[in-house]
Amino acid sequence: MKQYTVLFKIEGGGDLRVFASSGESLLDAAQRANIPLDAPCAGNGTCGKCRVQVLAGECTGEPGRHLSPEDFAEGWRLACQSLVESDLTVRIPESARAYQSRIRVGGKNSIREDVIFRELWDELQNRGLVNDSGLELLQTELPVPAEGDAAADRERLLRGIAALTGLAAGDIGFSLYALRRLPQALREGGFSAACVIRREPGDRLTVLDIFPGGANPPPLIAGLAVDIGTTTVSALLVNLISGEVISSGSAGNGQIRYGADVINRIIESTRPGGLERLRSAITGECLSPLIAAICAAAGLKPEQIYRAAVAGNTTMAHLFLGISPEYLRLEPYVPAFFESGPWKSADLNLGLHPDAELLIAPAIGSYVGGDITAGVFASMIFAKETISLLVDLGTNGELVLGNAEFLMSCACSAGPAFEGGDISCGMRATDGAIEACRINSQTMEPELTIIGGADQKAAGLCGSGLIDLVGELFRCGIINARGKFIAEGERIRRDRWGGAAYVVVFARDGGTATGQDIALSESDIDNFIRAKGAIFSAIRSMLAALDFEVSAIENVYVAGGIGGGINMAQAIRIGMLPNLPLEKYHYIGNSSMHGAFAMLGARGAAEQITEISRGMTYLELSSHPGYMDELVAACFLPHTNGDLFEPLES
Repeated sequence: MKQYTVLFKIEGGGDLRVFASSGESLLDAAQRANIPLDAPCAGNGTCGKCRVQVLAGECTGEPGRHLSPEDFAEGWRLACQSLVESDLTVRIPESARAYQSRIRVGGKNSIREDVIFRELWDELQNRGLVNDSGLELLQTELPVPAEGDAAADRERLLRGIAALTGLAAGDIGFSLYALRRLPQALREGGFSAACVIRREPGDRLTVLDIFPGGANPPPLIAGLAVDIGTTTVSALLVNLISGEVISSGSAGNGQIRYGADVINRIIESTRPGGLERLRSAITGECLSPLIAAICAAAGLKPEQIYRAAVAGNTTMAHLFLGISPEYLRLEPYVPAFFESGPWKSADLNLGLHPDAELLIAPAIGSYVGGDITAGVFASMIFAKETISLLVDLGTNGELVLGNAEFLMSCACSAGPAFEGGDISCGMRATDGAIEACRINSQTMEPELTIIGGADQKAAGLCGSGLIDLVGELFRCGIINARGKFIAEGERIRRDRWGGAAYVVVFARDGGTATGQDIALSESDIDNFIRAKGAIFSAIRSMLAALDFEVSAIENVYVAGGIGGGINMAQAIRIGMLPNLPLEKYHYIGNSSMHGAFAMLGARGAAEQITEISRGMTYLELSSHPGYMDELVAACFLPHTNGDLFEPLES
C-alpha cells in the first residue's frame, strides 16, 4: 500500500505534515494526527461540517448536497468522503473546527445566570448547607525562630494551628504541596501565615496550601464546577466562602470529532488507543485550556482551586475518568459505576491543586446520568408537593417527572440537533450563534438576535434559534406539517436533487462570519422534527406509565445550555412541549451546572444528590409499550393528533 504525505494547513493553528495510506480518508488521517475536525455524523457524510479545501494533489470525492459544483471546482471537499490518492496540501478552515474554537470566557456569568446562582446559594443557606465545603482560611502569627527555639517550620506551624483550632497536633496533616511551599511562605510573611485548610471527618484537618500572612485581600479559596456535555463543556470558578461566581467559560467538547452522539464515542473507545484519545479530548484538549482561561480572567492560578464538582451523562463520566463505557451499549446496558469517588485532582491531571477533592455527580441509569441528578437538585422538584416535569434538552433528551413523594426518569434519543449537531448550519450557543428569530409572514424576511451583540456577524443557529426558526417557518406557512417547503421566494433555495432550504442570512456583502449562506434545509428540519418528536413522545410515555393526564403537571422546568432562553410558545406550536399555560413553563438554563455548583459549595448538597439518584425510578422507553407509536405520531408539526394542540396566537 502506497504512503503519501498530507500537509494540513490549519487556519489559525499552523501547519502539520502527516503520512497517509492510499485510500485513507482525510478525516481518518486528521484524527490519527489529533487534528481537530468537526464530524458530528461520525464520518458518514450527512452533516457536511468537515469541509476542507484541497490546495494541491488528488483525492476522490464528488459534489453533493453539501458541496455545490462551484465549491467543488474551488477544491472544497468533505474530509470524511475524500480518499488520499497522492501527496496533498489541505487547508482546514476555522469553520471545520468550530466545535473546538471560541472558548467563551466571562469575568462573571450573565446577569440572568448570576441571579440563578445567587438564588440557589440562598436556598442552600436556608437548608443549612452552605459553607460546608470543609475549606477554611486560617491566619496565624508564629514566633520567629531564635536561639533556644529552633523548632522545624512544620512543627512550629502545627503548634500555631492547634492553638487556633483546639485540635491536637497529631490530628493535623500536611499536603506535600503545602510542605514544599512552607519555608519560603513563612519567611516572606515574617512568620505570619495564611493557611488553606480542609476539615476532615473525625475532627481532623489537612493543610492544603500556605501563603505569606498579612495580604490584603487574603488568598481566595476557589472551587470549580464543571458540566461535561456531549457537545459543550462549561466551567465556573466560585469563591467558596461567599458563593460568588468569579469567572466562567465554555468550549466545545473535543470528542465531537469522533461523533456527535455517545454511541459513536463508545464504539471509538473500544478501538486501540480509543479510550485514551477520548479522555484526552475532554481533559487535555478542552478542559485544561478552559480552566486556564477562566483562572486567568479571575487573576488566579489553577493550583488555587481546592475543590471541584463535575456533572455529566453516564458515558461522559466514564470517559472523563478513563473507564471503559463499552457495556453501556450492549444489552443489558450495564455501566461500570453509578457512584464514584471522591477523587483527587492529581488522579486526573487537571492542573488544579493536586489534593483538591473532585466529586462526580452520581448517575441513575445507563442513559440518565449525573447531569440529571444534579439538575433535579437544582430545580428542587424533589422537594415540591406538586407534580413537576424537568426536561433537559441536550444531545440526549432526559426527563424527570415527580415531586417529593416519587421521581421517575427516562432518556430519549433526541440526537444532537438542540446543540447544533446534525444541522448543516447548527452550532453551539456561543458568539455568532442566532439564538432567536421572528419572520415577517408577508415578506418572509427574518429578524434575528445573535449572541455577541448587534455588531456580531451570524455564524450559524444554536438550539433556541433553531426552535424559533422552525416555529416561525411553520407559523408563516412556509413549511407544511411534514417540514417540506411549500412557499416560494428569494429566500427559498431549491437544489437539483429536489431539496429546498430557507436562507436565513445571505453571505453576500460579508453578511456571515463563515463567508457562506446560512440556510436551513429540509434535511435539517427533518432531523429537528425527529428530535422534538422524541421529547414529546417521551413525555407522553411517562405520563401514560403513571396513568397521569398532562393537566396533572403544575410546573415544567426546561433546562439546557442551548441559547439565551427558549420561546415556549414556539416549542408548543411545533409540538415539542405539551400545550400547557405558558405561566407553567420556566427556562432554568444549565441545570446540570447549577447542581454541580451546589455540590461544590456544600457537602450536604452532594449527599442529597446521591440520595436523589438512589431513590429515582428509571423508565426504559425502548421496552415501553406504545413508545414507538407515540414517536411516529409526534414526528409531524405539531402532531398527528390535532386535539393535543389548540391554535396559539400569532
